[in-house]
Amino acid sequence: MHVGGIISRSKASILASAAAFAKFSRFSKSLRCVQAAFLVSPALPTINTTFPATLGFGRAYHDGRPRGPLWRGKKLIGKEALFVIQGLKRFKDDGEKIDKFIKTHVVRLLKMDMVAVITELERQEEVSLAVKMFRVIQKQDWYRPDVFLYKDLIVALARRKKMDDVMELWEDMRKEDLFPDSQTYTEVIRGFLQYGSPADAMNVYEDMKKSPELPDQLPFRILLKGLLPHPLLRNKVKQDFEEIFPDQRVYDPPEEIFGLR
Repeated sequence: MHVGGIISRSKASILASAAAFAKFSRFSKSLRCVQAAFLVSPALPTINTTFPATLGFGRAYHDGRPRGPLWRGKKLIGKEALFVIQGLKRFKDDGEKIDKFIKTHVVRLLKMDMVAVITELERQEEVSLAVKMFRVIQKQDWYRPDVFLYKDLIVALARRKKMDDVMELWEDMRKEDLFPDSQTYTEVIRGFLQYGSPADAMNVYEDMKKSPELPDQLPFRILLKGLLPHPLLRNKVKQDFEEIFPDQRVYDPPEEIFGLR
C-alpha cells in the first residue's frame, strides 16, 4: 500500500507538470502569432491631430514647447540686454539714477544688444525708454541713419499718442534725408487725427507727397475719413487721390449725417 501511494502521487505530479507544460506551449504559440501579426501588418494609420482647415484652427494640442514669440525672445535677447531692460524699467521714474545707469551699463552694450533692447522696449510699449535708447544708439560710432529704426519707434509712439515725440523724431529723420514707408505715414496721420490736430496731419500729408516712392491708398483714405468735419481740406486730398489713383472711387457720405450743411 505504501509503494502504491508513492506511485499514485508520482503519477499525479507528472500529470500536473504535463498540463502546465501544455498550457505554457499554447501561450508561447499564441504570443508568436501575435508578434508575427504585428510584423506583417500594415502601418498604423496616422492620427490627424489638427482641425480641418475650414475651421480656421491650427494645432489641436499643445506640445509643451514655449510659444513662438516667447521662444524667439529668449533666443535673441542676451543676458546683458535683459539686465539693461530691467534696469531701465526700474529707474525710469528717477532721472538721476537712469542717467547713471545708462553711463555705467547701457553704453557698454554691443550693437546687436542695443538693437535688441530698443526692439523689446517698443514691444512692451515702453516708448519713452525706447526714445532714450535710440538717443544712445545715435551717439555710437557705428550708427548710420536707418529708416527702419525711425519707423518702428515712430509707429510705436504714434500708437501711444505721443505726438510731440513723433514730430521730434520726424524732423530728425527728415534732416537725415530719410523717407518713411506708407505704414509710417498712415500711423502718424491717424495719430494726429485722433489727437485732434488735422493741421499736423496735413503737414505730414504734404511731406508724403514729396516721397520718392508712390504712396499707397491707405493713408489717403485715412485722411479722407478723418477730414469729414473739414470739407476744404478733404476736397484737396480728394483731388490728389483721384489724380494718383484714377481708377479708384471716393465715397462721399451725405452731408446731413455729419452736420455739415
